[in-house]
Amino acid sequence: MNVAGEARVTSSKKWSILYPVYINSRKTVAEGRHVAAGKACPDPTCGEIADCCSHLKIPCHIEPDKSYPRDFLQVGRVRVQLKRDDGSPVNPEIVTKKKLMLQVAELVPKHLGRTRKQESASNSSSTALSKTGKGGRYKK
Repeated sequence: MNVAGEARVTSSKKWSILYPVYINSRKTVAEGRHVAAGKACPDPTCGEIADCCSHLKIPCHIEPDKSYPRDFLQVGRVRVQLKRDDGSPVNPEIVTKKKLMLQVAELVPKHLGRTRKQESASNSSSTALSKTGKGGRYKK
């Protein structure tokens, strides 16, 4: 602890790296996915991953100018601190990178930005059906 009472943050160079492709269900293992396809989520972003890490109380920051080595068009990564300098975990429930990836992959589909997009899409499709009248049946 420093004088202000805040926990001393270690150098982020030693933190683990999470690329969005690690938990992307639309990628194959050969393309870089690290978790099972059934547990992964479709097209996660760095912002969503960082928000999930913040929700799990794990220090993180986004590096938007870095790219994934296997696909240099995939830009952005998130650095996360899983362990403190003394080796103790930051969050006792999440001690490994694999466990963090599984937790984040579970939380990303519940992310507020995704749920708002889905609600607006469903509202626009339901209003289109109501405008045609009776579900858009053909006249005889």
